[in-house]
Amino acid sequence: MIICKSETELGFMREAGRIVAETHRLMAESIEPGITTGELDQLADKYIRSQGAVPSFKGYNGFPYSICASVNEELVHGFPGKRKLNEGDIITLDIGAEYRGFHGDSAWTYPVGEISEEAKKLLEVTEGSLYAGLELVKPDVRLFTISHAIQQFIEAAGFSVVREYVGHGIGASLHEEPQIPNYGLPDRGPRLKPGMVLAIEPMVNMGKRYVKTLEDNWTVVTVDGSLCAHFEHTVAVTPDGMEIFTKLNA
Repeated sequence: MIICKSETELGFMREAGRIVAETHRLMAESIEPGITTGELDQLADKYIRSQGAVPSFKGYNGFPYSICASVNEELVHGFPGKRKLNEGDIITLDIGAEYRGFHGDSAWTYPVGEISEEAKKLLEVTEGSLYAGLELVKPDVRLFTISHAIQQFIEAAGFSVVREYVGHGIGASLHEEPQIPNYGLPDRGPRLKPGMVLAIEPMVNMGKRYVKTLEDNWTVVTVDGSLCAHFEHTVAVTPDGMEIFTKLNA
């Protein structure tokens, strides 16, 4: 069942989204060669709690950290720790915050110092595919029309769409219906309605689309060791379009 949110609930989610967006801004300002992923986790945890929220991920299905920090060939669910970032790395930070019982969720892939032209293109295409999907979000659009637009954008650039992990509804639970794949046929799936809140999140590999989970049972990496990227926003369907909750207003 897809849950449409009340105005009060949307207000809590808007605030959760603001906190996530501001945490991402702090991360962007802090990422540099030599910082550890564990230090980023501590900074994010402290900021989220300073805003009267709690990290959505900490303890979720046993996940032991406040953010996911995935470097280079790591796609999602990477553990923060002692790893130091190096010039030329890319790092995906997935951040969630729960405010008054409702969640915001956003992921972004960042360059560490100067990165290769190929890596720059990967980040540009993945972010572009997110917005290619978001610009279609409005009432009565069928969900997989968004999925199709994301897939077309990515594959036109010569990259691969990960199929094992998808976007999702979000609200009082971090993951709700519907599931939102980043591939599919247009004009299929449920019709969007005002009050639906969606976490749309393209995940893109530079090489082939296949991924695997490491022995920690969390960290997901590309099978061929190629770079990958992940961009995500939490958005609400409004009567005349959509509103991005996890984007900074200024």
